[in-house]
Amino acid sequence: MALPWALRSCLQRPCVLRSRRAPLGGAAGAGLILQSLSDDVYQNLAVEDWIHEQAGLEDRQVLFLWRNAPAVVVGRHQNPWQECDLRLLRQKGVKLARRRSGGGAVYHDLGNINLTFFMSRTRYERRDNLELVVRALRALSPRLDVRVTERYDIVLGGRYKISGTAAKLGRTAAYHHCTLLCGADKSLLSALLRSPYRGLRSNATASVPSAVRNLVEEDPALTCERLLEAVAEEYAARHHVDRRVTLINPADEAMLPGIHRKTKELQTWEWVYGKTPKFSVSTYFDLTYEDSVLQVKVDMEVKHGKIEVCNIDAPEQWLPPGLCQELAKSLTGSRFCPDEATVLASTWLRTCPRDDELRHKCNLLCENVRMLM
Repeated sequence: MALPWALRSCLQRPCVLRSRRAPLGGAAGAGLILQSLSDDVYQNLAVEDWIHEQAGLEDRQVLFLWRNAPAVVVGRHQNPWQECDLRLLRQKGVKLARRRSGGGAVYHDLGNINLTFFMSRTRYERRDNLELVVRALRALSPRLDVRVTERYDIVLGGRYKISGTAAKLGRTAAYHHCTLLCGADKSLLSALLRSPYRGLRSNATASVPSAVRNLVEEDPALTCERLLEAVAEEYAARHHVDRRVTLINPADEAMLPGIHRKTKELQTWEWVYGKTPKFSVSTYFDLTYEDSVLQVKVDMEVKHGKIEVCNIDAPEQWLPPGLCQELAKSLTGSRFCPDEATVLASTWLRTCPRDDELRHKCNLLCENVRMLM
């Protein structure tokens, strides 16, 4: 791979091999093991893109090791409203990212590790990579009951999923990445990967829920640090390459030219939400007003993350239909986003009748419509 010369000055991971420099050159067929110094999900996904776009994968294989602070990552063709609880993500300060590969949604934190195998398209074989991970696990804990399924997951005890998998296939190069649950926050994982949104219809790729288990629950010695070392060792043995691990800084533009642009793009609303396949929302919510419970129906069509069609139907005796139509009109063309809906609703409320009761009803309606997003 034609990696920049600046990478040669990277520090080495001392627990794997003590060395001041990383000899990145070498004969054709040589491999390379990299590990990120960052726990930022956008930076690490940008490194994946950067490596994938480099020339020369027909001559070299690369393993990229990385860990993220809390984040939910959805697949390239997924709908985040369908896959996770976005309100809870915002409340907990958990990042949402969209990767460029397919597959389902996954929760990341520092209790799990991520492995990306880069290779030429002709050498692409997911099962070989996953069997390599299984061998690394058994090397640390020989009695561990782990195996690769037909869906290319790794399961523990024939029941618990400990690794999900996804891939991106280019014209000449490919990569396959997977996770390993070591000691992740399972309660947060379960809560975040549960959508509370009702009435959503979409053709987006849907995740398949699975029972999960942390490896440290099976064997306390199976920590992230030990697993990273074991996978690197097994990769080096399998591909007959130097076992040293090169640490890289995904924020270093000199080392990875263009990485800032890639990282910034992965953080944009247009990428994270705007790439969602077209979907519709047909739902209702109950409003409690004084001693009555009223039902409001909402229908929306959303394309590229923006509301194309919006209809809001409240009981006529409670609120004049014209006011509902005006709110729907103000939302049409906007992002399907609570922050933007709040701004637009505030503008609309300033045009509402000065009658205090009507303004209170309009404000209540806006608050509930916003909660749909």
